[in-house]
Amino acid sequence: MEFQLKGKRALVTGAGRGIGRAIALALAREGVAVAVVSRTAKDIASLMKELNSLSQGNYGMVMDLLPEDGPRKLTKKLKKEFGEVDIIVHNLGGTLGIKDPFCSIKDWRRIYRMNFEVAVELNAQLVPSMQKRKWGRVIQISSISAMENHGPVTYCAMKAAVTAYTRSLGGVVAPDGVVVSAVLPGAVFTEKGYWDKVSKINPEHVKKFLKERQRIGRFGRVEEIANMVVFLCSQQASFNTGSIIPIDGGQGRGYFGQ
Repeated sequence: MEFQLKGKRALVTGAGRGIGRAIALALAREGVAVAVVSRTAKDIASLMKELNSLSQGNYGMVMDLLPEDGPRKLTKKLKKEFGEVDIIVHNLGGTLGIKDPFCSIKDWRRIYRMNFEVAVELNAQLVPSMQKRKWGRVIQISSISAMENHGPVTYCAMKAAVTAYTRSLGGVVAPDGVVVSAVLPGAVFTEKGYWDKVSKINPEHVKKFLKERQRIGRFGRVEEIANMVVFLCSQQASFNTGSIIPIDGGQGRGYFGQ
């Protein structure tokens, strides 16, 4: 299948490791110039070496997007040093280790900021130019936690907000050729990620989880998420307005695909 992405420019947040890294590399293989953002300089340096072996015009930024002026600083840098963005992949997210449903409002706001608000700010700054050019792709990396009770209450609530936002915004910008969609990964194994750590300290728990919760009997691979994202970035995804796509190896139990 020809994705017709060569020459496009993409921004991938949370790109230093795991799913974000895999997405950046998959896009570069299609000839996309990729701007990647992470808080860790070592991760960005390593990723840039790989990206530059696959495509040209890539750009790496070591930056924390959570401060109040984070998104604005990012977009200013992109405009000056990278150029107009055709594709945005919002991969920034996580639980921040907050598991108490009765945590402080301050902690709720931290989760909100990381999983939802940064993406909203970036879209407000970058999507209007896509609308003017009559082409764009915005992919939110949500989670099956958005639709079912998998994980802390705070995290589930924010991912549900991301998913609802995707459905709503998708309809607003669709007439301008901008396709907004969301991917909902299930349990994906990432190096130094949650399941990597648990497999070393409690392998029996991992074995039980895979047997009882994963119908496919294994964890997802980051490349499997990245491949779907590349499709959603492509010309072939022009009818995927507001699409919500679970990729979970049968972990989910609801009928929630859109």
